[in-house]
Order: sequence, then structure tokens, then C-alpha cells
Amino acid sequence: MVQVIEADQSSTIGEIFQRAVDAYADRPFLAVPTGRHRPYHQDGYEIDYASAGRAVGALCDIYRSKGYGHGHRVAMLLDNRPEHFLHKLALNGLGVSCVPINPDYRPSEIAYLLDSSKADLAIVSPDRLDQLMAGRSAAAHKPPVTLFDALAEAPAPRRPMRAGPVSASSEASILYTSGTTGRPKGCILSHGYEIASGRWYATRGHLAAFRADGERLYNPLPVYHVNSSVVSFQAILQTGSCQIQPDRFHPDRWWDEVRQTRATIVHYLGVIVPLLLGRPQTPDDRNHSVRFAIGAGVEPQLHALFEARFGFPLIEVWGMTEMVRVLLDNVEPRPVGTRSFGRPVPGIEVRVVDDEDRDVATGSPGELVIRHSQATPRRDFFSGYLDDDQATAQAWRSGWFHTGDTVRQDPDGTLHFVDRKKNIIRRSGENIAAAEIEAVLQAHPLVKQVAVLAVPDEIREEEVFASIVLHDAVPDTSETADRLFDHCFAELAYFKAPGWIQFVATLPTTGTQKIQKHQIFPQGTDPRCLPGTFDLRARKKRDRSISHG
Repeated sequence: MVQVIEADQSSTIGEIFQRAVDAYADRPFLAVPTGRHRPYHQDGYEIDYASAGRAVGALCDIYRSKGYGHGHRVAMLLDNRPEHFLHKLALNGLGVSCVPINPDYRPSEIAYLLDSSKADLAIVSPDRLDQLMAGRSAAAHKPPVTLFDALAEAPAPRRPMRAGPVSASSEASILYTSGTTGRPKGCILSHGYEIASGRWYATRGHLAAFRADGERLYNPLPVYHVNSSVVSFQAILQTGSCQIQPDRFHPDRWWDEVRQTRATIVHYLGVIVPLLLGRPQTPDDRNHSVRFAIGAGVEPQLHALFEARFGFPLIEVWGMTEMVRVLLDNVEPRPVGTRSFGRPVPGIEVRVVDDEDRDVATGSPGELVIRHSQATPRRDFFSGYLDDDQATAQAWRSGWFHTGDTVRQDPDGTLHFVDRKKNIIRRSGENIAAAEIEAVLQAHPLVKQVAVLAVPDEIREEEVFASIVLHDAVPDTSETADRLFDHCFAELAYFKAPGWIQFVATLPTTGTQKIQKHQIFPQGTDPRCLPGTFDLRARKKRDRSISHG
């Protein structure tokens, strides 16, 4: 059975890391596959716990000498570099909170994050410097910027650090997650939250059991998401395992990287499964060391096919940035192909409720609400939404956290994901707020009215669909669609731009002029096939020259 680093309700990330260094000195800690396609560590990278301890200690000395400490915040634009984790450990050890920046953000989005977090410093890789500076120029709050490997040039913070020691309740990260009202909300994650999330994952057992001699966990997901930066990272840290961090998922590289790095656990998103299944079968399909995979969103009809072909279980989980002590379907027999994600267990109490917070009948769909327990409902959850007590209180109404996810529950307690209740589009693992895209489109002079919603996508789960009423005399042509796409593409991360644009004469509204999205299309209609609809998905590609501003 796996031994997890000793921790209690008062432990901090710095303390946990030092205990791991002492216990697992010679074990590998972080690794990167070889890759000529990226600007860093092209020949690969691996560091053990002892060496990481020395590197983190040196970074701590520099940050401390500059005056950074408890209560400060540092924004980080480092892509998926392993240095992200070393800097995070150093900063958290001093009580500094980390604010990762999505590398696909446009200048206006970076400006929003800097203004919202009021970061005291921003660190960046050389290839992202122009991009970060463009965002800083657009921000009202302009923190100093320094290259991550040139900390000696960083200035002292403009405000003093907080008095008192770093504790489990101290802020460790702010991760921005899309809400239903437009701009992303900053989720405040404490030291205790991050430690508890990794400890929970590492001790689920059964099909998801970590071994005592350590695992090699391949996680291709971005470090500005909670999955890689907190859940898997804290699990590997507390079990003496190794996190393998590629720059991102690519179907042509996945198996080569998994084999090269000797991965024993992999993380996935639903979009990854059909892309891997779509590759030609080879005798090497089972030539790997993977014991199990952890993820969410696999299409039910592909679940068993994948497991049969590649020879390891896809263990579906449920979690969210606000609470990532995940529920997971790790106990046999599993209802494979039903969107199940396990049952409630001690430490995660669950109800399925209607709009009035009344329990629904067993088997009926309703909103998933959760808590730790009646005595300590918020234990190990996020600390709250940054500068938004009202949103935090609304999410916690009636003493239960309202997830915004619609589920159904079987008589034996098994939970099945149905849909998202809130106005969120889930595209390739990214949560996209429809309201944020609507605000950008509504600001364009050609647009009179707009509604953005999700439509199915055969590869990426969902795609952004914009239904637009143009101002009088504006032609509803492909050229107009291209102009509106370009406007969104320049203002928002590429994945948020509409994959489909439809021009309509009117949109259905209530007496108070609120758009009724459920009435835009007749029931059973696929809006992608309607007249006046333009397919722009081929244009949704990363463009680093644009993202640099």
C-alpha cells in the first residue's frame, strides 16, 4: 500500500515538500519528454527530489532577498515548463500565492487577470515576454515583469508582506475559472486545499491505487488548470512519484512520449480518446506501462472500445476547481459507457436537487450539490471567489456547494453526469462562458443582438455557436461572419472564438427582453445544419504571433 507523506490540518506546502525531499531524495520528481517542436528542454529533462529541493531552496533565497513573502502574489506565464512547479514550490514556501496565466490569452484577458489579482510581480519565459507586456500595457494594474530565469533583476515588491507565519489557510494559488456572468472568477485555493486534494487522489485505491515504490504520471493538461497544477502534482509529491509534463497533448506524440517516459498513469480529457482511437491500429497498441488513466468526458460508446484496444481502464472522475477531492468510478464492477463517476464516500456528501433545493426522486436529473460533512461543510473546499463574497455565498446557499452540473443517481448511489446546468460551453477541456463571448460580439458595431450557446462537436465534445442579429443593412454573408470571427479571435483566446456563426432576423425574448436560448431552435433541430450558418472551426487555431499581441 502506498505511504503518503505525513500531513495534518495545519500543514503547509513548504513543509510537505521538505518532508518529501527528505523521504524520497533519489527518486525522480519531474520529467519532460524529448521534443524538438518546443522552445525548451528539447532533449528532455528529469530532476530528482534532492536536486529539486536544492533548486527550490535557491529560488526561495532569491525571492526572500527581494522582499517577497506572505501575502504577495506572483503571476506566472511559463507554459508547461517544469520550472513552473519549482517556482510555485519556492513561492508557496514563502507564503506567496501563484497566479498562472493561460498562454492562449489575448492582451485584454491578461490585463483582466493582472487587474483582478493585483499581482505584485509577473514572471515569464523569454518567448512569452512580448505577449505578457502587451497584456500589462492594457492593464490598469501594472506589476513589474521579469524573466523567470533572471530573478536577480526583479525589483522589490511595492507593498509589505503580511505579518504572521504561513499556515494551512494561507492562499497558495488563484486559478481563474469561467463563470456564467462573463469574466472568469478567481478561485482562491489554500495550502490546506491543495494538500488535501492530492492526498485524496493518492489514497482512492482499487483500480486507481498508487504503488509504494512510486508512479510515473503523464499529464498533458495545462498547468494553469487545477488538474495538473494541483491534483496530480500534489498526489505525486506526497507519494514520492514523478510527474511527466509534456507541453500539451498531440495525438502524433502521445504514445511515443508515454513509452519514452515509462508512464504508469496517464491523465486524459474526453477529446483525447477519439483522437487516439482514430489512429491506425499497430502491434504496439499495448506496448506501454500504463496501469490506469484518470479523466472525464469520454464518449460512452468509445469507453469500452478504448479499454479493449489499449489494455487499461479509463477511470472517469468528477471534480471542479472549487473542490477537487474527486469522485471517481474506480471500483469494479464499473458501469462503463454510462457517464458514471462513482458514488459518494465519507468526506464528500452529495445530494441531487431541483431548482428549489429539494431532493429529486432517485433516477431523476437534478443539480449536484456537495459538502464535506454537516459539521464542517466547507472543509478542504476553495476559500472563496476573489473579491466576490456575493458569488461565494450564492454558491454555498443552504449550506451545500452548488456545482451547476446536472446528474442522476442510481438506487445504489452511483452518479451519472447528464449536462451542465449553467451557461458554460465545454470544449476540449476548456470551460467557456457564453456571456464573455456575447459581451465581445455585442460590442461590435455590426451586431444588434447575440446569443452564444453550445452545440455538439464530434471531436471536441462541444463547440461555440453564436446566433446573431445584425443591424439593418448589414449583409448576412460569409465576409461578415469572417469579420466577426476576426473580432473575437483578436480579443479572446482562440478556443473561445465562435466555431459556428448563424445570422437570424430575430431572437426570442421575454417581456423584459431577456433572450430565451431554449426557444432559439425547435426541439430536435441541429442548428449547425440551418440556413445562414457558417462553419468557422477550421480557423480556430493557435497563432502565437497574434497571442503575443
